[in-house]
Amino acid sequence: MYIPSQFEQPNIEVMHELIRNRPLATLVTLGSNGINANHIPLHLSSTPEPFGVLRGHIARANPLWRELAADVETLAIFHGPDAYISPSWYATKQEAGKVVPTWNYAVVHAYGLLRIIDDAAWIRTQLEALTQHNEAAFPESWAVSDAPEDFTEKLIGAVVGIEMVVTRLIGKWKVSQNQPSQNQRSVIEGLNARGQSEAVTMAALVNAGVKNVR
Repeated sequence: MYIPSQFEQPNIEVMHELIRNRPLATLVTLGSNGINANHIPLHLSSTPEPFGVLRGHIARANPLWRELAADVETLAIFHGPDAYISPSWYATKQEAGKVVPTWNYAVVHAYGLLRIIDDAAWIRTQLEALTQHNEAAFPESWAVSDAPEDFTEKLIGAVVGIEMVVTRLIGKWKVSQNQPSQNQRSVIEGLNARGQSEAVTMAALVNAGVKNVR
């Protein structure tokens, strides 16, 4: 991934936070038929340090686990908030008109070797951890144990576990750091004015960047 220095995110904790908040990964693997991409929710454990481990599961019918190339690095892409940035928002537009549209986004790339785990007890533990994490915000959270055991055992038999110890973690936060302060402020105003959840979230990221350089 191309990362100009001003967009590089070196903070592991910040990258981990994005992964936890947006766990649906684009999992890129190499198999017998070439490059493949699957969209899999992955649960992050911060140990082993420094980058942690990602765990999830896939359908047993998914050929990924049978066709995975051995000893070839896997890439998991976690997509953070993104938003179109209109040049009409830039304060400097009135001065010279030398402005163009762009797209702001935050993304994390996690690399490592993918391990296949075909073990019912491991899969149950992984399902419980993933469910607990994603249900935590609900007032009445659902647990795996809420479903009949024979029902869950049948479903567990239909999936295969996957695990990746992260060996490289790369973050890119393209959040208007390359713009002068007056444009950053007007971008925040423009994003907030849209009122959309993703735009408001991006406005907060741009604002955090502004505060960090003061």
